[in-house]
This record gives sequence, structure tokens and C-alpha cells, in this order.
Amino acid sequence: MSTITEIISAAQFDGTLATLAPSTLLIVSFHAPWAAPCAQMATVLSTLASEYPVTEPPSTKWVSVNAEDLSEISETYDVTAVPFLVLIRNGQVIETVSGSSAVKVRTAIETHAQKKASAPAAVVNGAESAKASTQPIEESADPAKQKEELFRRLGDLVKAAPVMLFMKGTPSSPQCGFSRQLVGILRENSVKYGFFNILADDEVRQGLKEFAEWPTYPQLWVDGELVGGLDIIKEELSNNEDFFKPYSVSGTVEAAS
Repeated sequence: MSTITEIISAAQFDGTLATLAPSTLLIVSFHAPWAAPCAQMATVLSTLASEYPVTEPPSTKWVSVNAEDLSEISETYDVTAVPFLVLIRNGQVIETVSGSSAVKVRTAIETHAQKKASAPAAVVNGAESAKASTQPIEESADPAKQKEELFRRLGDLVKAAPVMLFMKGTPSSPQCGFSRQLVGILRENSVKYGFFNILADDEVRQGLKEFAEWPTYPQLWVDGELVGGLDIIKEELSNNEDFFKPYSVSGTVEAAS
């Protein structure tokens, strides 16, 4: 049975790409150690990989990549949130799946594992995207169920790290001034945080406004609870300069000692 190989360097990843047969489907799972949904997805993918026998040449190749440690690979494949799955054949991306939907991940892999080098499929930009060609009909037929599933996903996202920032762009490339300022505040306070680029997933962007009952971005969530936007964070810090101390790198070290 197939197993998942952890990629530890860009050179190893490039070597993997270079040695694959043109017909081999490369399944790349991007993850982060702080994101609980990634641990769940790792279990899903390990189970799926075990269903595919080892052949010669390989019909499938399974690898995982730490999105933060190997950021150059993440940037190459536009990884803005985790878990994030990229399917590659003959050096070309044929589909991506963002989010923790086991159904969509299984469907995408099974669809392409049964094909040889054929025309690329549509890219799935969001885990719950109604445009995804692989989405089961029953999921899109019931708006109430679709909203319930989205809210369940959002509930997991806001708890993906003790401090979660929903922003426009990424910390290295903010796409609005407010997001840039909030990233600066977190860095100044040495806060260890997760982030989600809401520009990469319009369903999250629109759905989180209703879920949070907060219409603007950026949004900062702490321990699964919404704190607010830039003005609220500034106000919290003006009232308590140690507001972020429990979530700073130094605070984490002190708590562990």
C-alpha cells in the first residue's frame, strides 16, 4: 500500500517532481503543526493512501509539506490556508482543494487517480465551493445544509490556532492597510498566530461576516472568540499592555517552564 512521505526541503520536493513518471498522480498535502484540521486531514489522507497499491511506475505518489517551514513551495502553489491539497500530473497542477472536507478530497483524488494524462480539471479554490465540478449534487441542493456545513467549517477555522487572524492577503504581503497594521502589532508583541487570507476564499470571506456578526476585515480571534478589528485591538492594548502576553513566544515559554 502507498504511504505519505514528509518533504523536508525544497531540493527533495524538486527531486520528487523530476523523478516521477508522466502518468503518476502526485498528491501534495500542505499542512501546519498548529492547525487542528491538518491533523484530521493527515488521518484522512493516510487512509486514502493505503487504498492505493504500490505499482511500477507508481500510479500515485503521496507527500506532505509543512507550509510554514517550506514557504517557497507554498508560494509556488498559492497556498494561503491549510489544509491545502494540490494534485499534480506531469508537472502540471490539475486540481487544488482548500479546506478540511474529506468528501471533496477523496472525490478529487479518486477522479484523477483513475485518469491518465488528460486535460486539466477546474481548480477548486474553496473547500465548500459550489463551482467545484467534483462537488456531490446533494451538497449543493440544500442551501440550509450548505450553510450548516460552512458554519461548521468556520467554527473549526476560528479555533485553528489560539490567535487567528482573518486578513486581506498574507502576513508577508498584506492587501490592505488595516491588515498590514494588525500584522505589525502582532509582530511587535511577538504573538504566535495563524492566519487565513479571506481574498483566497470568497465563501469564507462572506460567510464569516454572518458567522461573526462582524462586517469588516481584518478580524482577530483569540481562543475561538472574536476580539474585533484593528481599532478594538488598539483599544485593548491601550487598556492592557499585556493583552497579548499569554500568546507571545515569551509567554508560551514562561507557561511551559
